[in-house]
Amino acid sequence: MNIASYLQSQFPDSEISFFGEDCRSKVLIISSQFEGLNTLDRHRLIMSSLKEKFQSGELHALSIDAKTPTEV
Repeated sequence: MNIASYLQSQFPDSEISFFGEDCRSKVLIISSQFEGLNTLDRHRLIMSSLKEKFQSGELHALSIDAKTPTEV
């Protein structure tokens, strides 16, 4: 399962755009799950869902842009 599909399974109500490969990856996630969370907490939520991907080496680094639908 690729990273975008994996993230979609973790954040099913979200819109996800994934760009790049390996160490130059960037993701934009727009989700109502981020309502009431600050930027750091949003990143922590996303990073915790990707913990296994980082540990396995499938993902090396990721630039994250996490927004709520009202912020877009």
